[in-house]
Amino acid sequence: MATETLHAIDTHVHAHDEHEHHELGFVQKYIFSEDHKTIAKQYLISGIIWAFFGGAMSIIFRLQLGFPNMDLTWLKPILGQWIVEGKLEKEFYLALVTMHGTIMVFFVLTAGLSGTFSNFLIPLQIGARDMASGFINMLSYWFFFAASVIMFASLFIETGPASGGWVIYPPLSALPQAMPGSGLGMTLWLSSMALFIVSQLMGGINYICTIINLRTRGMSFTKLPLTIWAFFFTAILGLLSFPVLLSAALLLIFDRSFGTSFFLSEIYIGGEALPNIGGSAILYQHLFWFLGHPEVYIVLLPALGITSEVIATNSRKPIFGYRAMIGSLLGITFLAFIVWAHHMFVTGMNPFLGSVFMFLTLIIAVPSAVKAFNFITTLWRGNIIFTPAMLFSIGLVSLFISGGLTGIILGNSALDINLHDTYFVVAHFHLVMGAASFFGLMAGVYHWFPKMFGRMMNKTAGYVHFWFTFVGVYAVFFPMHYIGLAGFPRRYYSFTALGNGRMEAFVDMNMFISIAAIITFTAQAIFAINFVYSIFKGKKAPQNPWNSNTLEWTTPVNPGHGNWEGEIPAVYRWAYDYSKPGSATDFIPQNVPYSATPESNFPEENEEIAKEKEIEGLLDTQNSSYSH
Repeated sequence: MATETLHAIDTHVHAHDEHEHHELGFVQKYIFSEDHKTIAKQYLISGIIWAFFGGAMSIIFRLQLGFPNMDLTWLKPILGQWIVEGKLEKEFYLALVTMHGTIMVFFVLTAGLSGTFSNFLIPLQIGARDMASGFINMLSYWFFFAASVIMFASLFIETGPASGGWVIYPPLSALPQAMPGSGLGMTLWLSSMALFIVSQLMGGINYICTIINLRTRGMSFTKLPLTIWAFFFTAILGLLSFPVLLSAALLLIFDRSFGTSFFLSEIYIGGEALPNIGGSAILYQHLFWFLGHPEVYIVLLPALGITSEVIATNSRKPIFGYRAMIGSLLGITFLAFIVWAHHMFVTGMNPFLGSVFMFLTLIIAVPSAVKAFNFITTLWRGNIIFTPAMLFSIGLVSLFISGGLTGIILGNSALDINLHDTYFVVAHFHLVMGAASFFGLMAGVYHWFPKMFGRMMNKTAGYVHFWFTFVGVYAVFFPMHYIGLAGFPRRYYSFTALGNGRMEAFVDMNMFISIAAIITFTAQAIFAINFVYSIFKGKKAPQNPWNSNTLEWTTPVNPGHGNWEGEIPAVYRWAYDYSKPGSATDFIPQNVPYSATPESNFPEENEEIAKEKEIEGLLDTQNSSYSH
C-alpha cells in the first residue's frame, strides 16, 4: 500500500515539473497565445466590446418604442438606409432585436463570462500550470473571433442582418425570399453560430479535462472552490446541448440552400405554393430549446459560482452549505435538460405532456432556492466588506430571486398561454438570466482584476457604476411586468398605430423604460473608463488584496506562463476557512496545512493532520531514496 502511495505521489509531483521558459515574441505572447490567462483577457475584452454593441442596439429600438414620433434623422450617419424619412425602418427594427439578443446571449454572457473566467480561474484555482491543451484553448478563442467577425460583417449587408428574433424560427429563417432579413444576413448568422459552437465545444472539452486530470496534490473534488464546480457543470451543459443547436443550424442551411424540407411544409409566398412538404417548424423549436434552456444556466452557473466565492470572501465567513451548493448545481444541470418544452406551451402540445414539463419546471425552483438561501445565510451576521465585487454579487442574489419568482408564474402552462410572447416574458428572462449574469460578470471583473492586470480598479467609480446599474436595471425591467400583463406583445415596432386605447395608455410607461435604459447604458461608460484607466494607471495590487484563501492568490502579482515560479503548492483544506476560531488571522489559505494551525475541535480535521504527517513521512522516505 505504501509503495502504491509513493508511486502516486511521485507521478503527481513529476506531472507538475516546472515548464521550460523561453522569450516569446509579441504575436505569440499576446495574440496567438497559449497561456490561459492571456486567452481569458482576450475573451473578456471581446465580450466588453460586444456588450457595448449589443447595448447600443437596445437603446436604438428603445428610442423607437419610447418616443415613436421622434425624428431620428441624426442617426442616419450611423444607420444609413435604415432611417427613412426620419423614422427607423420597420424591418430593421426586427433585425436590431434579433442581433441584440444574439450578441448578448452568446457573444457576451456565454463567451465573455464563461470564456473569461473558466479560462482564467480553472488552472489557477486547481493548481495547474495551464489548460490540458493550450493549443486547443487558443483555437477556441480564434474560432470565437472568426464567428464575431462574420456576425459583425452581417450588420453591413445591403438587405440587413438576420431578422426573426434571436431564436431564428423557421419559416422566416428557412426561406431566403421570406423577407430582407432572411437573405444573406441569415446565412451569415448561421455560419457565425456554427463557428461559435465549435469554439464552445473545444473550450468545454478543455475545461473538463483540466479539472479532472490536472488538480494539484491534495486538491480533491471536495476541496474545489465552488467557482470550479460551477465551471465544470457549465462545461458539461455546453458539451451536451450545443451540438443540438449546431444540428438545427445545419438543417436550416440545407432547407435554405439544398431544397430539403426538414422545417418546411405547405408554404405559400405571394400566393404561390412552394414544393416543400413533410417538414415541421415545431421540430426546429424542439432542437433550439433543447439548447436554449440549458443555455440559461450556461450563462447563469458561472455567475453563481463567482458570487459564491465573492460573498464568502467578503463576508469573512465559510460558505454556508458547501455540499448542498454542489448538489444544487448538479440538480440544476440535470433538470436543465428536461424542461425545454415549457417554451412551447402554445404550440399545440398535448395538455398532459404540458403538465409534465410544467411539473419539471417548477421542480427546478428547488435547487435554485437552495442557492439563494445559502447565499443569504452566508451573508447573515457576516463581517461584510462592501467592495464593488461584493455589491454586484449581492445585486445578483436580488435579481436571481425577483426574476426567479416570475419564472414560477411562467412555468404554469395555464398562465403562460396568456403571457407568452409578451413583455412579461422579456422582463422575466432579462432579470433572472441577462441582468443577473451580467452582475456576475462585473463581480468577477472587479474581484479578479488585480490578478489579471496587477493593478487595482478605482473603488469609488465601482460604487457609482453599481448603483446606477442596479437601480437602472430594476427601473427598466420591473415595469415591463405590468405592460406584459396588459397584453403588450414583444418585438412590435409600434403600439400607437394600433388604434387600441389600452395600448396607448402605456405610452408614458414605455417612455419611462426607455429613459431608464438610456441612463443605465450610459452609466456603463463609468466602468469602461475605470477598466481601461486602471489597466495602465491603476494603483499597483498587492499579492492578495482581498485576503482570500484560494490558490490563485499564492502566485506572483503578475504570474508568468506556468503560474507558479517554483513548485506548485499542495492543498490541505477547503477554500472557505474564514474567521476560524483560534486562528491568528481571519483567513487560512488552502495551502496551509492543518498541522500549522491550532489543534482543531473537529475530529475530521485532526484526521487530516494525521494524513498530512503520514504523507510527509512517505515524501521524506522518497527523497531519501532519491539521494542514494
